[in-house]
Amino acid sequence: MGKLTKKEIAELIEAMRGLYPEAECALVHEDPFQLLVAVMLSAQTTDKSVNGVTPALFERWPDAAALAEAELPELEAALRTIGMHRTKAKNLKALCRVVASEYGGEVPADYDKLVALPGVGRKTANVVLSVGFGQPRIAVDTHVFRLAGRMGLAAEKDVLKTELALMKAIPEKDWIMMHHALIWHGRQVCHARKPQCESCGVRDWCRRNL
Repeated sequence: MGKLTKKEIAELIEAMRGLYPEAECALVHEDPFQLLVAVMLSAQTTDKSVNGVTPALFERWPDAAALAEAELPELEAALRTIGMHRTKAKNLKALCRVVASEYGGEVPADYDKLVALPGVGRKTANVVLSVGFGQPRIAVDTHVFRLAGRMGLAAEKDVLKTELALMKAIPEKDWIMMHHALIWHGRQVCHARKPQCESCGVRDWCRRNL
């Protein structure tokens, strides 16, 4: 299908900005710590499911120190409605022990320190840095990976190479906006199995339709 030209990418970015002017992180949070926890919990489950458990979670254990001392069975019970809740409960306790003991309960605004935390991968770190600290990042989740290939923004076979390709193709000032816009577009229009191409507002720039 080929990749978009530089001119086409610029046009696509402006079209996406117009379609999703209010695109933002769908995970409900009040600070970088709550964001970190929510993003970690969102792996292989929906943001809606995570938003359903985090209010009670943070009311019961409001910070890293409290979660680090939580009884594992209690924590598992609090997360039981989301996927992989036992593994996530274990990782969450371990993560919070490190955040509480090494960083005084504050989430580090540093990529290497974030990915060193239990249960935190590249995508989670990039979301936290972007949404929580305003650092230009492109986090590649399943939606971004799928759309990047379909649209012709990237032609890579794995997440890391796709992230690097997007960073090269998209101006840095637009990384955060495009990350959120691509996710929103993937959820609302460009579905994995049945993309709604006939009603797509950016089909003129999509390699899938050329």
